[in-house]
Amino acid sequence: MTDRAAALPRSAFPHWQPIQTRWADNDSYGHVNNVVYYAWFDTAVNRFLLERGLLGPAVDWLGLVVHTHCDYFESVAFPQALEVGLRVANLGRSSVRYELGIFAEGSDRAAAQGQFVHVYVQASDRRPLPALPEPLRAALAPLASPGLT
Repeated sequence: MTDRAAALPRSAFPHWQPIQTRWADNDSYGHVNNVVYYAWFDTAVNRFLLERGLLGPAVDWLGLVVHTHCDYFESVAFPQALEVGLRVANLGRSSVRYELGIFAEGSDRAAAQGQFVHVYVQASDRRPLPALPEPLRAALAPLASPGLT
């Protein structure tokens, strides 16, 4: 087992998106269920890509999820407003490792943070691309964490 990660500060993330908790997100323990965090990660990454025209019928590639991970530091619950911080930890040949932080609105410390890895493939045959498409690489470069790519 590896050492537990430390919660990252707000300043570690260059891109932000709001997320509103829903009543259905809470579980019988009175907080958001762990599986919901993965949906938030997926939503944040794909919303970023979609808003830049890098997801959907306009492109001939797909990002397939090959790895996800989450560390939890504090509980969140409905009706909290949250913010998802997004950064790129690694731009590989045909993959991207995103790091995300879930923050209570206005908080300086992540309530949870995780990783989300996409391997980019050709949409037609699902084979890995020889390299990340330049429009994708250009959109993700500003999110790259110094010293981590």
